[in-house]
Amino acid sequence: MFNKISLSGEWELYRAGENQSIRAVVPGCVHLDLLRAKQIEDPFYDDNESDLLWIGETDWTYTRRFRVTAEFLQQPTILVRCHGLDTLAAVEINGIAVGKADNMFRVWEFDVKRLLQVGENTISVRFDAPMPYLRAKEAETGVLPGWVGNYRQNGGGWLRKEPCNFGWDWGPMVVTSGIWREIELIGFEARLTDVHIEQEHQANGQIRLNIHPQVETGGLGVRVEIAYGDTVVARAEQPVGHDVQVLIEQPKLWWVKGMGEQPLYEVTVQLVGENNQLLDEWQRRIGLRTLSLERHVDEWGESFHFAINGVPFFAKGANWIPADTFAPRLTRTDYEKLIRDAAAANMNMLRAWGGGIYEADDFYELCDEYGIAVWQDFIFACATYPAFDTEFLENVRAEAVDNIRRLRHHPCIALWCGNNELEQGLVGDQWTDQTMSWEDYDKLFNTLLPEVVQAVDPQRAYWPCSPHTSVGDRTNWMSPESGDAHLWGVWHARQPFEWYRSCFHRFVSEFGFQSFPEPSTINSMIKAEERNLTSYGMEYRQRSGIGNSTIVHYLLEWFRLPNSYESSIWLSQILQGMGVKYGVEHWRRQMPRVMGTVYWQINDCWPAPSWSSIDVDGRWKALHYMARRFYAPLLISGVENMEAGTVDIHVTSDKLDPCDGTVTWELISTTGEVIRKGQSGVAIGAQQDTMIQTLDLNVDIQRVGQRNLVVKLMLHVNGKVESENLVLFVRPKHLTLVKPGIQVRIDQQQAQIELSAEHPALWVWLSTPGGQAGFSDNFFHLFPGETKQISIEGETNLDAVVIQSLIDTYQ
Repeated sequence: MFNKISLSGEWELYRAGENQSIRAVVPGCVHLDLLRAKQIEDPFYDDNESDLLWIGETDWTYTRRFRVTAEFLQQPTILVRCHGLDTLAAVEINGIAVGKADNMFRVWEFDVKRLLQVGENTISVRFDAPMPYLRAKEAETGVLPGWVGNYRQNGGGWLRKEPCNFGWDWGPMVVTSGIWREIELIGFEARLTDVHIEQEHQANGQIRLNIHPQVETGGLGVRVEIAYGDTVVARAEQPVGHDVQVLIEQPKLWWVKGMGEQPLYEVTVQLVGENNQLLDEWQRRIGLRTLSLERHVDEWGESFHFAINGVPFFAKGANWIPADTFAPRLTRTDYEKLIRDAAAANMNMLRAWGGGIYEADDFYELCDEYGIAVWQDFIFACATYPAFDTEFLENVRAEAVDNIRRLRHHPCIALWCGNNELEQGLVGDQWTDQTMSWEDYDKLFNTLLPEVVQAVDPQRAYWPCSPHTSVGDRTNWMSPESGDAHLWGVWHARQPFEWYRSCFHRFVSEFGFQSFPEPSTINSMIKAEERNLTSYGMEYRQRSGIGNSTIVHYLLEWFRLPNSYESSIWLSQILQGMGVKYGVEHWRRQMPRVMGTVYWQINDCWPAPSWSSIDVDGRWKALHYMARRFYAPLLISGVENMEAGTVDIHVTSDKLDPCDGTVTWELISTTGEVIRKGQSGVAIGAQQDTMIQTLDLNVDIQRVGQRNLVVKLMLHVNGKVESENLVLFVRPKHLTLVKPGIQVRIDQQQAQIELSAEHPALWVWLSTPGGQAGFSDNFFHLFPGETKQISIEGETNLDAVVIQSLIDTYQ
């Protein structure tokens, strides 16, 4: 039987040139070990990060002792298997070198049987410093072009390492080293080195699984069992060297969130030898589905959308970055909170961005469970890469094979994408100080990677770059006719939010706007005297080149000058939510021409201003609450024409079946008087947008004034409010709001707060001084005659809850 000895756990860590060790924990990294030993300060606090850059300039060695029994040594083959070495590593057993590694993303195996002895043994892993290595390569070959700003140490193109380790425009410069994933000894007579499952969906509804096992060194037969829960639904076996086929006669299909359930089947593959001896076993959960990228010629060019089990769907989601600067300390609980929060915001897709890592198994398992499709980038982003180097290409090939094999059984994986943004200005006719050549680009992204995908995971689509156009000139990465687009006119070009309404790209895979995390998050990491948007401490944490000044620019375009530091922070969140809402609602109204919005970004890796909708401590920003509404299966929205005084009312549905509903609208004064109202029954088509009616409110606007009016929209289905929205005729800063007179009733036993208001209260939000509470809703509008029930988690003293609205930010 396959045997393992885990080598994870306690190790000793030595700095080069020093004999004194500190306690280390594997999986982990040097920074975490130094932090645990109190030899460094928190890298996230104040500007400590800049004082810790020496860690990436230093060589480190991990060592430990372990015991091996005589029985284990009888195994014909014994390997040390390293699931993740970050990054330039040399491994020794009992003082003898066994191998080297130079890729953070590969699984490395070294034969060590001849070096082991019964009883005590030692293992050491030396890590060479990344920064000197990169400088030496650049001195030898020339600097690889890339986007390296003030807060990025290197593009990292020569090194297969987490790119954002070197810094990014939302994260710190923390160049890590360490054994970042599990490490173990494995001993075996024969083993399964790979199992590939292909699905054949038949016309009669049955599904045939074609299972391709790869076996190393021996074994007589392969047994396969498929179970759903406690029920075995299929069994089969074949001699070694043959594929195994099983038929699922009444399959339960896996769907993305909002379209059906997420049933998962357990597949067990066993390798057996003489006398039916079990030699090795492979177990995974799979989902039975087809998940395809659909590209077809249509009236607008070429479509770009995903289909699950043959049914097209509008992709609603966000980009995912590593959820911690130090990935080894992430737990399944950490991943589950973020994936659950994505599902709670009605998302059905996350894009695992190419500047981070191939995520832990937990990430993909949870996306399987919650019905979140994953657009998976290969790890190349915003830099150029030495595709002219044969050894580099072979290293990438092995990396791609390792990770595709690890992940391809997950039903959530929707797409393999070659890179992030290289075609957006980093590729040209030849190598220059700003570009790599198309010839070398093609070797990597249009030859090697698609060949690996075709060979290792042929049932999934490959896309060379995000953004990329598939029709016409490939340098036209902003083409609205085909492919996917990154739309950064808002923020980087300071276009107004309304600019989004001029964009009709087929799939918007990046766009966004920054905000600050709430005061309790940011205040924990800066000095009290730095709590000002333009202080050194606040500006140090801002990694976007145009930074806090851009937030302030848009803030003053939309809102009145805030009356405090805290108000500035809260307003930045409302502003961010409004901006993304403008884009998403517009693009959802354009379906099927536009079939996806994946905003930048859902999560953070440290406490700082960024484009995230959930901060590093897991607190929802205003954007995430708003995302739950603008990503709802049924959405009511309005398009205002300020000059004409009209509002076009739209209802957008992602539901698979049509339904009937009622649209109600009210024209309300800023003091709360209902000036005019109406309602109409609507037939809501499946998976489409319907323009319901145009309200002509010009007479009322002329009489009452744009500054004194808002339009409230509501969609009712089966007696329930499915969606509500607000339309303004002026920027919020020009509204003549009055104090809303919010009334509060606390139910301590039920952990609920009930709110009502005498006058309209816009963007009402609840908070606590420590930021520990979770709220069932937040950043909502409250009108006279309404009550709003808010459930609260994590706060036992509901009297400590602070309730504010827009007017409190300037009065």
